[in-house]
Amino acid sequence: MPPVQIRRWHVYSDTASLRQDVVDALIVVANHSIKQRGRFCIVLAGGRTPASIYQALRHAATDWSGWHIYFGDERCLPVGDPERNDCMARSCWLDHVPVPEKQIHPIPAELGSEVGARAYEKVIAGIDRFDLVLLGLGEDGHTASLFPGYELGTDQAAPAVLTVRDAPKPPPERISLSARRLSTSDRLWFIVAGADKAQALEMWRHDRDIPARFICPERGVDIYTDIDVVDTG
Repeated sequence: MPPVQIRRWHVYSDTASLRQDVVDALIVVANHSIKQRGRFCIVLAGGRTPASIYQALRHAATDWSGWHIYFGDERCLPVGDPERNDCMARSCWLDHVPVPEKQIHPIPAELGSEVGARAYEKVIAGIDRFDLVLLGLGEDGHTASLFPGYELGTDQAAPAVLTVRDAPKPPPERISLSARRLSTSDRLWFIVAGADKAQALEMWRHDRDIPARFICPERGVDIYTDIDVVDTG
């Protein structure tokens, strides 16, 4: 049995309103973390909706020197490949703001899933808890590169970073933070936009065993969506 996942639903009539609220809330969290601890550690998601959020962050009023950027998953592609999540984040946002380069921590997926995963474990080893993790939701219920029927890394003994081979979506070789490590965060937000995600969201709402259900931080998860959720219990 998976652990009980606490969910808070934030349902919007359109994607633009969702995006603006997420951006506003994100800056509040970031500025509070920097004021309290001098740093803000965020894990980024890939995908279309996060890309639009990242673009909006270019104009944020914040101390970029306090931001530390990590990634939830990556495709095993060459450095600079436009299909990589780190390249998307850079082109949409990070190349346009003064976050110190040494505080941007891409997953070295160009090394291959096994070597890259072990290398990234060392990168995140000193982070007890992330301040905020952003995740998306695939049409099949996957999140990060945790796919249905594959190892999710939910056990306490599971590695922080998983190798993914023969993924059902290209490219087949990927690297992903495990469900256990993603759950080790103060806040975790799922950003779910677009009618093509409605079936996955419905499965999730009815507690089907999709990967997103196994991300269980102590404080629960917040789900921001523009899909009409009738019953948010």
